[in-house]
This record gives sequence, C-alpha cells and structure tokens, in this order.
Amino acid sequence: MINKILFFEDLGKKEYQETWQYQKTLFNKILKQKKLKKKLYDSNSVGYLLFVEHPHVYTIGKNGNHKNLLVSYDFLKKIEVPIYETDRGGDITYHGPGQLVIYPILDMDYFFTDIHKYLRFLEIMIIHFLKYYGIKGQRLQGKTGVWLLNENNGEIKKICSIGIRMSRWVTMHGIAININTNLRYFDHIIPCGIKNKKMTSLKEELKQEHISFSEAKNIVKQSFQKIFKVILLSQSNFMQLI
Repeated sequence: MINKILFFEDLGKKEYQETWQYQKTLFNKILKQKKLKKKLYDSNSVGYLLFVEHPHVYTIGKNGNHKNLLVSYDFLKKIEVPIYETDRGGDITYHGPGQLVIYPILDMDYFFTDIHKYLRFLEIMIIHFLKYYGIKGQRLQGKTGVWLLNENNGEIKKICSIGIRMSRWVTMHGIAININTNLRYFDHIIPCGIKNKKMTSLKEELKQEHISFSEAKNIVKQSFQKIFKVILLSQSNFMQLI
C-alpha cells in the first residue's frame, strides 16, 4: 500500500486574512486537479497541513450569530482586534498568540467522503494529542470540539474548537487548540455560540507558566500522522510548488 503524503508547512505567526487567502490558493489548486482528474503534483500527495499562530482576531462562521459577540465593534477597534466573517462552518471564536491553529486542506476522496466522520477524526486526533500530557479529552454529544470534564464538580470546559469548510470533498479551515492562550479574550464572545461553557488551555490545566509550543506542535504532527495514516512532507521549496 502506497502511503498518503501531505505537504506540511509551519507558517509561524501570520495574520488571519493572509492565511485565509493562502488556504484558498491551496484549496482551489486541489479542486482544479480533481477537475482534471490528476494527482497533486503527479505524486502521492493528497493535500496540505498548515500550522499557524494568529495575532488577536475574532472570526465568525457563515451561519454564526452576531449576538454572540458581546462587545461593540468600537470596542474591538479600541483594543485593536479585527473580526472577520468567514466561509467556514460554526459560530464565533477567537484566535490569538499561544493558540495553535491547524488547517488541513485535504482531498477526502483519498480518505472517506463523510463530513461527520471527518469532524470526529479531528476530535480523535486532538484527544490523542492530549493523552501525551496526561489529560483526558472527550467529545460532548451534539457539540463539535474537544472537552475536558472535571469529575470532582462536573464542570465541562472546552480546550479545542473546530470549524471547517468542505466542497467537492476538499476541506479547509480546521482546528484551534489552546496551548498558552490568553483566555480573557473569550470573555468578549459566547465561544462557538455555546452558553455557560468555559474555555480552557493546556497551560491552565497543567498549572504551568508556559507550555513548550514547539513540543506541542511536534506532538500534534505525530498524532495527525497516526490518526489519518499519512506522511507529512516538509519541503524547503514548498512555495515554488504553488
């Protein structure tokens, strides 16, 4: 069996809008290849995996409710945090420093053509990642994302949000997992439109001053490869391929 390959790129710190446009470029390239019934770069590659850390930004999905923004646009301007209406599913969320954002841009014809199964696989991948830190992540019935349950008081917190777009079985957008995230920015919204559920972070749960971001990235990469059964290929000339 030939291993599936994803081109991997760590974008470092990059503005949301610029990254969104970059996603669209890769997404449209796969759609074009599918239309021509050709493999991506005539190789075993079935898509891309991008890692990025955004500056402070709020984004709202195409079916999101603006009432879940709890502050005014003037207030956002005052604190210099932009807000974007995007083409992903889901409601409003926050991205910012200390949060790892993961964008899989995949041709699902090489995996499975089931959007709900894809969402569950993303959740399983994050749950697998959290195990490394001794944290038990879980799904919450009827709610997308990864959650943590405090068995002592029954409190449920969300550590990972998921919002995707899928067209002709090609994916874009993805996952935001809080590593060292400043959780106060979630106070200005009802995250994902779910009331009475707090957000948390890896740093908060482990009661540490700082979690190694580079280590977290490496563990996520390993988890993604294991769950999706792919090889991640980093190329120094990646930009030349597009």
